[in-house]
Amino acid sequence: MRFPDIISAILAINPEAGVTVNAEDINQITWHEGTTPIPNEQILAKQAELRVTWDALQYQRDRSLRTPEYSGYPSIEDQMDMMWHDKKDGTTTWEDAIQAIKDKYPKE
Repeated sequence: MRFPDIISAILAINPEAGVTVNAEDINQITWHEGTTPIPNEQILAKQAELRVTWDALQYQRDRSLRTPEYSGYPSIEDQMDMMWHDKKDGTTTWEDAIQAIKDKYPKE
């Protein structure tokens, strides 16, 4: 799902719409190819509805990116190394690292 801009709201209402929007401005919509214009109020209502879904999926987006800088989790290789050192040294480095991510991104 892409961020709910005006075009995505229009296409959610009419997937076949021929349309351009200038500068993401609701008052600068050009309808093409005989597309019946959709009232601005209906477009804005659909955009608000799509944003609710977008916001609800933020946790999933944050966690689904597979690189450490996006997911927050260390790479699998780094986690395995932490576990090996924890077992060898009697430390809790791996548990602490994972708990820090779980605290940063709590399940709601």
